Amino acid sequence: MNLPPPPTDLPTITSQEASLVFPAFTSDTAFALGLLLRQNLAVFPQPAVINISLANSQQLLFHTVTHPGTTPDNDTWVQRKRNSVLRFGCSTWFLHCKFAGDEGAFAAKYALQENAKNYAIHGGGFPVKVRGVEGVVAVIVVSGLKQEQDHGIIVHTIKEYLDGMDETGAEKKKED
Repeated sequence: MNLPPPPTDLPTITSQEASLVFPAFTSDTAFALGLLLRQNLAVFPQPAVINISLANSQQLLFHTVTHPGTTPDNDTWVQRKRNSVLRFGCSTWFLHCKFAGDEGAFAAKYALQENAKNYAIHGGGFPVKVRGVEGVVAVIVVSGLKQEQDHGIIVHTIKEYLDGMDETGAEKKKED
């Protein structure tokens, strides 16, 4: 799969995130989205972890790997990216671009001190937002590819998923 490079300017990233809003989000949604992510990631030779969890309870809705070779370090990255999405309500790619990848500046700006190790500003963490619901409902994380690919595959897959849904959140009927 040839992913276009993600935008790096903040207004475009913000607009992109605002356009990827779900009509509803349930455990069935997470499972279908997770399977689609895994299918889309399968073409990459590098192993990756996919994690989808609820924001308010950390309940795990989907977690898998794409190929053999992931390590516990991938799950550490999942947690750090998830923490960043929940605290700041935006993708980790947005944070990466906002701070030009400078983790020290990020940590200083938010007075994170020794807690900085709990956050990551590398692409691959994405907020799930639902129309009519304030805030982040769930978090999607991919860890294992280059950070711009981690982000790009999530965006690509959400677009693909939402394109197949009607405004109520039901799968569009296929025409004969």
